[in-house]
This record gives sequence, structure tokens and C-alpha cells, in this order.
Amino acid sequence: GNKQLLTIHVPNTGSLKGVIDKDAKNPQNCLISLHGDSTKKLAGTLEAVQTHDGVWVGVNTAIPNKVVKESAELTVSGRPFLKHWAGYTFYKSEFKINKESRLDGAFCIAEADLEDAKSKKHFIEIKNTTLQRKINGKAHAQFPDSVTERGEKHLREMMKLIEEGHKCELIFAIQRTDVEVFSVADDIDPEYGKTFKKAVAAGLIITPLIIELDKKKVQLTSRQLDLLN
Repeated sequence: GNKQLLTIHVPNTGSLKGVIDKDAKNPQNCLISLHGDSTKKLAGTLEAVQTHDGVWVGVNTAIPNKVVKESAELTVSGRPFLKHWAGYTFYKSEFKINKESRLDGAFCIAEADLEDAKSKKHFIEIKNTTLQRKINGKAHAQFPDSVTERGEKHLREMMKLIEEGHKCELIFAIQRTDVEVFSVADDIDPEYGKTFKKAVAAGLIITPLIIELDKKKVQLTSRQLDLLN
């Protein structure tokens, strides 16, 4: 077939540890989306990479927000995607919690609650998760894959919101299916690991969900992994 060299955008700022094998003898298969606009410098976007074990791993960090938003919109239309989301009738993406910070979303009982600082909300923060490591014979989905000061700042902000009486939930959107449990990679970022434990003890809801993807579709599943911490 025709071999063509394309330069494409990699929408991921993580290390992609355990996904891209830099020393590979054989090239890895990739899924890319092309936009067909010849005026753009890059031909398209890297969507997924196939590991040497044959597993597709989604690397586009925009996908988790998109699929969680769709599931939240289903929820407020009366079909709760997760049991503990039942009862909310309004969801706002990109919720500003203070002058310099925003979380990925917030559920409210009613739209009026959005503007009311006193009304209790259910905040959502989403983390794209691509790292898989075998620990004691079990396949762990892990976050983070590199030091994340921003991730740690989000944990602190959510602890403060919990103290104020809100609910906060951290969704680890796992873009691969070859995983059995979820854990924090505290060897990669010890500071994140420490703050994560504190946040969980303070009542942060941890929801590791699997995203299934193939050439045709990307789908958030309600298959929740146990947290091993």
C-alpha cells in the first residue's frame, strides 16, 4: 500500500509511560483522525496507540471530558449513568470555583443553585488515565504517569469544598480495558500520593471508570474498578 509520513498532533501532556515504547524494534499501530484541511500545519490527531500486547490505549485527553459530559447530560435528563448521580437535574461543565481555578463540572439539584454560593453542589474532576502496571500479579490502572502539581492542587481544592459541605468526585477515565483494579502511582509522584490519601479520608469520592474504544466508537462504561490504596 501507499506509505505516507504524516506529522500529527498528540493531545496528551503526560509521559505516556507504558503506552509508547520508545525502544521498540517493531513500529506500533496507531489510530488517528484526519481533518482533511490542507491549510493546517498538522494533518490530524493521535487518538489511540496499540501496545505490543495488542491492547488499544486512548491517548486523546479531550475524550474523557467529552464522554463524562455526555453521561452527565443523560443523568440530568432523567437516566442516571451512575447510581450516586441520581436526583440531579442540572450539570454545568467547566465550573469556576474561584478566580484562578475551575473544576471539570458540577451537578446541582436545580439551575438556580448554580449562582447560589450557599447551595450545595456535587463537583466533578476528570483525570485521563493510560498507565497500566502489573503489581503482585494484578493489572493496575494507575494515575499519574508523571509528576502532576496541577492534579495535586485540584485535590487540595476539593478537600476545601468538602469542608464547606459540598460533594466532590474524582473520575479516573481509564482509556484501556486490560486493567483489574485502580491505584495511585505514588512512586511516580509521592506528593500526589500523600494528598490523595488525605482527600479520600476527607470524603472525596473516587470513581475509576473504563472507556472502551475501537476504530468506530469511544464509550464510557459504568464498569467501576476497585480502589486499592
